[in-house]
Amino acid sequence: MEKKPSYGGMAVIEGVMMRGPKETALAVRKPDGSIQVEKEPNNDLGKRYPFLKWPLIRGSYVLIESMVVGVRMLNKSANLSIAEEEEELSAKEIFFTGLTAVVMAMVLFVALPTAIVHFTKQFLGGVVSQNIVEGIIRITFFLLYVYMISKMKEIERVFMYHGAEHKSILALEAGEELTVANVRKYGTMHPRCGTSFLLIVMVISILVFALLGEGTLFYRVWSRIAVFPIVAGLGYEFIKFSGKCYQNRWAQYVIAPGLWLQKLTTREPDDTQLEVALAALQAVLAEDEPDAAISKAEGSRQSA
Repeated sequence: MEKKPSYGGMAVIEGVMMRGPKETALAVRKPDGSIQVEKEPNNDLGKRYPFLKWPLIRGSYVLIESMVVGVRMLNKSANLSIAEEEEELSAKEIFFTGLTAVVMAMVLFVALPTAIVHFTKQFLGGVVSQNIVEGIIRITFFLLYVYMISKMKEIERVFMYHGAEHKSILALEAGEELTVANVRKYGTMHPRCGTSFLLIVMVISILVFALLGEGTLFYRVWSRIAVFPIVAGLGYEFIKFSGKCYQNRWAQYVIAPGLWLQKLTTREPDDTQLEVALAALQAVLAEDEPDAAISKAEGSRQSA
């Protein structure tokens, strides 16, 4: 049986990015109401360096590549979605914004939970119990962070586009004709979502970090950063395997917490947002499955 290509994406500012085996497409709703679609070929280093697709290694590679592409698409969407009279973000502003976000994430989700446990370890018992508490603190911080940003009006719209992205991919995977009416029938939660991946990584980190032992605060922080590629690799393999086995009852139980978390990071989109997600998806389908993309695009226009 021929393996079907896998599609994924992410929500951006007033739009959706979709990624297929060969191309990445960005669709953004401009201030005048039109949808601008831009495509680019995937720069797949895995083809030139096959070891990057080995199990465990590919998780870190996919994560880093997704972050690089994601930041670039977020910045591009921000510039496309603003009115012509507004000033676009400069390359310097983009760089420092991304750097600040990475540093803040390291402080909030790595350094701070580790420091709290380090300075209270006399009350927590051995290494295993310390890492369980550290993991609970890390997950709590993550949930609070997601909850707080979900209350921001601008982020709420991004989460609506996140829901539109999931609905579109679910409809595609179900073999539906890609029309707004058909896509609307599907839910906003997807088992392969990056939100679920982050939660799984945090749970796996509890087990991996327990193997690092105790030490100074400096050792505890940097050792966790050093082994993160291993944690990411294990998380990627887990979510990939569980996604394939999603129809099995055990997999549904395991994936359930990640799906619950997506209730915070997705919102029900409106029809105009579904149109944007479909425009991005049809753009990547046009390269991989041209005949299907044409028929699905015609169906989408008929339903509009």
